[in-house]
Amino acid sequence: MWTAQNWTDYEVLDTSNGEKLERWGDYLLVRPDPQVIWNTPRRHKGWKTRNGCYHRSPKGGGEWEFFRLPDEWSISYTLGEHTFGGNGRTPSSRLTFRLKPFSFKHTGLFPEQAVNWEWFSDLIVKAGRPADKPIKVLNLFAYTGGATLAAAAAGAQVTHVDASKGMVGWAKENAASSGLGDAHIRWLVDDCVKFVEREIRRGSRYDGIIMDPPSYGRGPKGEIWKIEENIWPLLERMPELFSDDALFLLVNSYTTGLQPAVLSYMLNSIVTKRFGGHVEADEIGLPVKESGLILPCGASGRWTR
Repeated sequence: MWTAQNWTDYEVLDTSNGEKLERWGDYLLVRPDPQVIWNTPRRHKGWKTRNGCYHRSPKGGGEWEFFRLPDEWSISYTLGEHTFGGNGRTPSSRLTFRLKPFSFKHTGLFPEQAVNWEWFSDLIVKAGRPADKPIKVLNLFAYTGGATLAAAAAGAQVTHVDASKGMVGWAKENAASSGLGDAHIRWLVDDCVKFVEREIRRGSRYDGIIMDPPSYGRGPKGEIWKIEENIWPLLERMPELFSDDALFLLVNSYTTGLQPAVLSYMLNSIVTKRFGGHVEADEIGLPVKESGLILPCGASGRWTR
């Protein structure tokens, strides 16, 4: 399992009976997690001193309950020093994210993705491209920009695409907070599938592609996305966007049906068959302080040349 272990502003403190206790900077949140099917003793005192708790409704959805929690706050993540060593650049490696509790238990950040930020940032830096020929990265379903900022901090030019105008605006604010307000990032509110089709017709090419699709979603004009039905045809188009020197393709999944072996099978069938290279896939997770164990948080598939 690939584990995001380098956080200082975030940690999973404990898990039990369908919920996880997390520290987000100075604040403690309790949120539901379908992976937590065990009912272990809740010994950590944070369960009783939490600042916010999301309560699921038996009818679907749910609502937040707050205790001395601000409307917004920030946490930071510093990309590993090895990522930026020896390339002659001085990028901003400290990424800062605005947080706020909003619909369906989310806060605007998926901390487990830091393990992937480290991976592709390292690839970007080690490629050693000159400043006049930067690595171009496409981030699809880009949400609030964690992967976008990591790639930009490593020196890449990034195209950030998400169907939600609010999420793209949030990502821009995260970029400004991270000292990347002037970075070469193209911010686009668009349906990812339609955008990919237009980019292929335009002959656009990218050195790295990141796909972080939701299990279910809607585009700006109500286009429906279901990952089990739509991920394969979209992934099939990705090689048409590769540059001659493409470095990587990353696909994430939060759907339990798309296990690492499924992601590996798709990437090998579509990408390795045509371009060679190497595919690896695994679960991603976060360490749990109280138990010393790892909380599974989805899966990722990675292709590299």
